Amino acid sequence: MSVTSDPTDSIDPMATEYRKSAVRLVLGDALESIAAMADGSVDCIVTSPPYYGLRDYGVDGQYGLEQTPAEYIQKLAAVFKEAQRVLSARGTLWLNIGDTYNAYNGNRGEGGKLNSGDRHSMLAKTPKGHGLTDKTLPNKSLLGIPWRLAIALQDDGWILRNSIIWHKPNGKPGGGKDRFATRHENVFMFSKSQKYTFSESLRLDGDVWSIPVSNKSRGHIAVMPGGLAERCILAGTGLGATVLDPFSGSGTTGVAALAHGRRYVGIELSPEYMKLQRERLGIPEATENIEQAA
Repeated sequence: MSVTSDPTDSIDPMATEYRKSAVRLVLGDALESIAAMADGSVDCIVTSPPYYGLRDYGVDGQYGLEQTPAEYIQKLAAVFKEAQRVLSARGTLWLNIGDTYNAYNGNRGEGGKLNSGDRHSMLAKTPKGHGLTDKTLPNKSLLGIPWRLAIALQDDGWILRNSIIWHKPNGKPGGGKDRFATRHENVFMFSKSQKYTFSESLRLDGDVWSIPVSNKSRGHIAVMPGGLAERCILAGTGLGATVLDPFSGSGTTGVAALAHGRRYVGIELSPEYMKLQRERLGIPEATENIEQAA
């Protein structure tokens, strides 16, 4: 049972909102939007932020195109530090994050196309001669982004309860021909306190989840599989709980939340992806700018 307030509580007063019964969508920056939310106003966070250095969404203020991995980690850690405040005492965070290989970015071209069919394989646009993504590591080295972020969140007081392996049985091989094809990503389960909501009936499912990559892009090139969001929500919430996705993309977390009797708050920076999300969730085009309505 949810112990949080209604998801129509105050969010970023400059953002455009879309509401319908148990759904609230906010078009705006993740950190700024969460900062305006009330303490303990959501029960669970399920999200997959833009991965580092892999694509350009063409939106000012986007995450993932920072100059260094350290800047990327710092920026995301700030979002989840604020998210920790709005999470209820018994709440959990489920964070799906992929890794990136060190590369001479300026030599990869202007981007804008896929180098494989995987959900996080579009090359970000980088200026010619930009050099290595991380100049402290050799070319071709994995950057270790998932664990860098997990440790940063631990430093901010999050309790890391599981490092789940999302096995992708239909994952594409990617571009590297001198290494094994990547068939997994990390899903970290964090709790805010030592006692938290968790479905014991799912415990024996284990920490290796074999879930196919979605073949339906729905206009978004990095769609989280519905089965992944669903499993996190069922494990970490009960009926009526409020689920937050601060990087909501095309709304997969919202679809899963509503299908199982939960409430949903989605935050998305891209107007294009917000439109996709509204269409999937059946939210009308009428918008409300809180600043104008005040």
